[in-house]
Amino acid sequence: MALLVALFAAACGEDKDDQSSGSSENAAAGGKDCGKVVLNEQAWAGSTANTYIAKAVLEDNLGCEVEITKIAEIPVFQAMADGKVDAVLEDWQHVDEYKKYIDGAGTVVQGGPLGVEGHIGWFIPKYLMDENPEFKSWEGLKGKEDLFKTPESGDQGMFLGGDPSYVQKDKELIEALGLNFKHVTAGAEPAQVARWSQLYKQKKPVIFYWYTPQYLNQEYDLAEVQLPPRTDANQDCKDDSKSGGDPEQYKCEYDVTVINKLFSKKFADSKSPAYDMLSKFELTNEDQEQVAKAIAGDKVDPEKAGQDWVEENQDKVDAWLN
Repeated sequence: MALLVALFAAACGEDKDDQSSGSSENAAAGGKDCGKVVLNEQAWAGSTANTYIAKAVLEDNLGCEVEITKIAEIPVFQAMADGKVDAVLEDWQHVDEYKKYIDGAGTVVQGGPLGVEGHIGWFIPKYLMDENPEFKSWEGLKGKEDLFKTPESGDQGMFLGGDPSYVQKDKELIEALGLNFKHVTAGAEPAQVARWSQLYKQKKPVIFYWYTPQYLNQEYDLAEVQLPPRTDANQDCKDDSKSGGDPEQYKCEYDVTVINKLFSKKFADSKSPAYDMLSKFELTNEDQEQVAKAIAGDKVDPEKAGQDWVEENQDKVDAWLN
């Protein structure tokens, strides 16, 4: 993403040359047989949601046989190049791999935007925003940082940082904006969530690194604090503190990441009705979060969660099939 970086071991499927053409009763519209389609599920709930929504449509409407692999974000490019994976429905702009496999070898092709947009920011509970509407902008935090004091932060307010492995620049932003916050890290994302959600349930002030899409956004009512906007003047503003440099180089809001679909070139050239459908497949952040919450939060079986969404959103499904 590389927001969410849990990488799973590769488990590639069969080459499509060896796949069955399927039975005649599973032929798609126009007489084309869908056959077997291999979708790759990434290691986060949003990707699981995308995958099982698509699986439900491919199987029920086009008669496809869908296989799901769980190959990590970078190795899956080679799996697509080898024709062992047909589609990745959520790629967070792995531009170095694009240069190698799309621009260079031509073995992977862009499938267009998923419709979901990734965004990192500073968030507070909505009840706190309602009580302090000036917190809509970072400027409204100045002079009120001590509202967020905790035992860890001493005389400063606490800013709860994200998982250390994630893209972030909050230490630099705090310094560049002249805010009296101490950056505190709880650890990996589950520990961070446990910390801010506990304060949320106690109706206490908390400000923290967070992002969308994320299924917990369906469970907790959060509000974003607006950081300095990105402009032509600061278009080179950095988003990842691992880049190094002066804190002033990070003095802007996080950029929005357009999340892409990717297909193997072999699949794109196959004339499969599955390719036509997946090319049109689009979800909103809210669509994805609803299904991801059902799967990861409510422990609904992914097959059922995908089917339930499809049944409730037939108009969107029809648009993908036409």
